[in-house]
Amino acid sequence: MTTLRARLTAHSVFRSYRRYFAFLSFAFVSVFLTHAAEQSLTVTNTDGHSTTISAAQIASASRVSVSVEEHGTAAKFEGVPLSTVLTMSGVQLGDSLRGPRMADALLVSASDGYKVAFALAEVDPAFASREIILADKRDGKPLDAREGPFRIIAPGDKRPARWIRQITDLKIIAIK
Repeated sequence: MTTLRARLTAHSVFRSYRRYFAFLSFAFVSVFLTHAAEQSLTVTNTDGHSTTISAAQIASASRVSVSVEEHGTAAKFEGVPLSTVLTMSGVQLGDSLRGPRMADALLVSASDGYKVAFALAEVDPAFASREIILADKRDGKPLDAREGPFRIIAPGDKRPARWIRQITDLKIIAIK
């Protein structure tokens, strides 16, 4: 009888653990899929048309790296030129950026509500000599949750106040 009771108890414990591990597996997959869905950003042009750019699209674009100093610490960021991200979403740069479009600005928004602005010409390689990048790696590793999934690095800014973290949206605004 003790053996039968031990088997039933072991079976109950096994079923409980199986349910527990099934729940943990489900939770892990849910968190992973949610995190994967967050690995994108939205680019909106002046007409209000939005395009979603995924982390995979950014990872497959032509990459650049910059070595900078941030708050006294050397760091190497890797990503894509911000101009490339805008072009991928249909924003016209280069020769088409003239006349009234010279007043267009790029508003960059983060998940915590922080926002910064760049003149669109600052981002366009036809106008600017520096390359502002949308980084997804720091020192060879993906950006951590505090910084990523994407971050702007603007070499040449004397203060890194526009090096915005946790980017969610890029929006082109026509200043009138």
